[in-house]
Amino acid sequence: MTVNESISIYLDIALLAARAGGAVLSHYWGKQLAIAQKGRSGDLVTQVDKESEAQVIKVIQRHCPDHAIFAEESGKSGTQNHKYQWVIDPLDGTTNYAHGYPQAAVSIGLNIDGVPSVGVVYNPMREELWCAGKGLGATLNGNPIKVSNTEELKDSLLVTGFAYDRRETDDNNYAEFCYLTHLTQGVRRAGSASLDLCELAGGRLDGYWERGLSPWDLLAGVVIVKEAGGYISAYDGSEFDINTGRILATNGKIHDALMVALKNTPHSPAFSFPDVVG
Repeated sequence: MTVNESISIYLDIALLAARAGGAVLSHYWGKQLAIAQKGRSGDLVTQVDKESEAQVIKVIQRHCPDHAIFAEESGKSGTQNHKYQWVIDPLDGTTNYAHGYPQAAVSIGLNIDGVPSVGVVYNPMREELWCAGKGLGATLNGNPIKVSNTEELKDSLLVTGFAYDRRETDDNNYAEFCYLTHLTQGVRRAGSASLDLCELAGGRLDGYWERGLSPWDLLAGVVIVKEAGGYISAYDGSEFDINTGRILATNGKIHDALMVALKNTPHSPAFSFPDVVG
């Protein structure tokens, strides 16, 4: 079996698992949910997260019982130094989903020998299935996708997000958001890192940066962006490390300009915000 054939098999498994998790999202969509916080303000979890994760893991373990798993809600299982590690976010965009805003997805990635090799992101509310396998290209609903051709930062549309600890730290991305809004055609904040990366891969957006992320937020989307021809690095242009929680991803053409803009962002003295109510 060739490497591509092996990756194709695991991609099929990821697709089955994503559809199983997506069925849970579809079932509960628009219904009253039991919502809890995980300990940080704004970091929500619902029964949908948990049930979706259980279905995703069930499919993966049926086909790959000896593989390692790293999932947002249940943590790590299996031998974590195994050649194969599945990284799962059962509901990326929980806050969106809980408010009835359909920017949320099941995100499933696979590391092979530590290399992101398979990525599937499924948003059943919008009926969009993004997927990629290393060396196999990237698709949306079965159609090949590629990043945009935008060459100038001033012509670009960017996306970013804000970490859950933004109220407790000055390293909160507010200054970057405002500064880059002035330098570009706009900056969006949609609330789902995996879908931000997918929409960059599909050419709807030209660049993305964010901090405070977890591996399950990023792994699947990283594979999809790379296979669509995009470029990913650390903020300073060095090699991307998923464990830092920071990412700079672009179509490649505006990468250097966005990197410089992030470095040169002027930071004003910290603002004083009122306490959040509730």
